[in-house]
Amino acid sequence: MPADLNAIKQDLSRRMDGALDTLKREFAGLRTGRASPGLLEPVRVEAYGSEMPLSQVGTVNVPEPRMLTVQVWDRSLVSAVERAIRDSGLGLNPSTDGQLVRVPVPMLTAERRQELARAAGRYAEGCRVAVRGVRRDGMDQIKGLERKGEIGEDAMGRWSEEVQKLTDQYVRRIDEALADKEREIRQV
Repeated sequence: MPADLNAIKQDLSRRMDGALDTLKREFAGLRTGRASPGLLEPVRVEAYGSEMPLSQVGTVNVPEPRMLTVQVWDRSLVSAVERAIRDSGLGLNPSTDGQLVRVPVPMLTAERRQELARAAGRYAEGCRVAVRGVRRDGMDQIKGLERKGEIGEDAMGRWSEEVQKLTDQYVRRIDEALADKEREIRQV
C-alpha cells in the first residue's frame, strides 16, 4: 500500500511554517528605532528557578514612541527583569521606578543598524538551517518508504523533487522576510 505524499508534505509544511513563525518573532525583537512591545519578546528572565519569557512576569506597554515600560507583577523580580533587558543584547539600558521598569529606546546609529542587519541575517540563516533539517527528515521518510518497498524508485524521485520544491519555497520566503527586515532597519 503506497504512503500518502500529501500527508508527508502537510507535516513538512507545518514544521517549516513553525520555523518561519519563529523567525518572524525573532525579527519583531530587532529594534528599528520605534518602541514596540515585540522588541522585548525575545527577553528571557531568570525567575522562580527557571528562565521565563518577559511576558510571563510583567506587562509591556508603550507610553511614548521612544519608551517602553514593563510593569513587573512580583516585586522580587524587578532586578531580574532589569538585568535580563540589559543583558539581552538589544542595546537597551532600563531603569527601575518601584515595580515599573522604564526602557528608553535610543536612536539607531549607523553602527547599530549594521549590527541589527547582521543579527537579522543570523536569525534568517538559523531558520534556513531548520527548514533544511525538516527537508532532510522528509527525504529520510521517503527513502524509508522506498526501502520498505511501499513506493518504487521512480515515485521516490518524484516525491524527493516535491520535497525540494517545498523547501525552495520556504527558503524564498525566508529571504523575502530578511530583505523586508533589512529595508526596515535602513529606513528608520
